[in-house]
Amino acid sequence: MAVAVLELPADHPGFLDAEYRARRASIAEVGRAYHVGDPIPDVTYTSEEDALWQLVSGELAEKHREYACSAYLDGSARLVLPTERVPQLREVDERLRTLTGFGFRPVPGLVPASDFYAALAERTFLSTQYVRHHSVPFYTPEPDVVHEIIGHANTLASASLASLYEKAGRASVRTHDPHAMAFFSRVFWFTLEFGVVRESGKARAYGAGLLSSYGELEAFRQAELRPWDIGQMGSLDYDITRYQPVLFEAPSFGFLVEQLGRFFDQFDDEWHREHHRGATR
Repeated sequence: MAVAVLELPADHPGFLDAEYRARRASIAEVGRAYHVGDPIPDVTYTSEEDALWQLVSGELAEKHREYACSAYLDGSARLVLPTERVPQLREVDERLRTLTGFGFRPVPGLVPASDFYAALAERTFLSTQYVRHHSVPFYTPEPDVVHEIIGHANTLASASLASLYEKAGRASVRTHDPHAMAFFSRVFWFTLEFGVVRESGKARAYGAGLLSSYGELEAFRQAELRPWDIGQMGSLDYDITRYQPVLFEAPSFGFLVEQLGRFFDQFDDEWHREHHRGATR
């Protein structure tokens, strides 16, 4: 079957690489052809893609030992991802289901946010399978298999963090007002994607966006760490194209699980109307 060459934005590292765009499109077709309930098909990754995974996962593992929270490290130790090749989503799915009951489902690329969140309510993570461009192994402008697996799958191997993802998904399906959904999405961003928690007197990352980015893990110590504040999180805009200048820190992991879980359990359109603190800033 012929696969169209993937169009990418002009600032994407692979924009001028026709071979890469075609490769991305062929991998995307695997996710596009997938039907729920079928076995997850494997992708035959190239030696170059396996080498990129080996490089990035090795460098990130060193950063994680210094900057990742204990729940993430415990989850990573339980999941036991291969380091010498790109893991197959089938493998990740099978292992996660035995650990926390979460599963992975392949998708061809970015999906609507509402679909992504709603799947979490069913303890399902919608995941891409393509690999970032080889010219910038420590950077990707959008989620790729490195971000999905190193960032999110390791996190979902922790029962406490997996529960927060499910609660987030349930909150999303109760939310219909677009302003409330925007508030919810910002909280998700500043917690499960870019959250920081205080452990043993140090700031540790628990957000998948931080944990899957070598550059973010280098830079987050210079960010402005604000105290936990759901109202600020839900009202503060962010720029996905730069290292995050503002992050929010939970004072302890127990506090994080309790407070974020409570927020997700209570959040809906009515909560937003009653508690929203004002305009985005």
